[in-house]
Amino acid sequence: MISAKKALSTAAIALCMAAGALAVTAGTASARVVCNSEGDCWHTDQNVRYPRGFGVQVHPDDWYFHQHWDDTHHYRDYHDGRGYYKGGVWITL
Repeated sequence: MISAKKALSTAAIALCMAAGALAVTAGTASARVVCNSEGDCWHTDQNVRYPRGFGVQVHPDDWYFHQHWDDTHHYRDYHDGRGYYKGGVWITL
């Protein structure tokens, strides 16, 4: 017969190991919203380093929900790969 103390101890160790494995495999969120000086904004999940001359601003992903989108601020479609919007057109880097 297994004692209750030994069973709880084994369960606690297994729970700690599972939590540790989950913590190791969980990565940091990399999603962000990028906006250019023309008011075009788009979502990206890549860490792109834009040249300073592009005039882009990088925001956290939840920044999108706190904005007022109108004729001067446009949320553009998601694109795979590295690039940016200029004049409403996607340009691949």
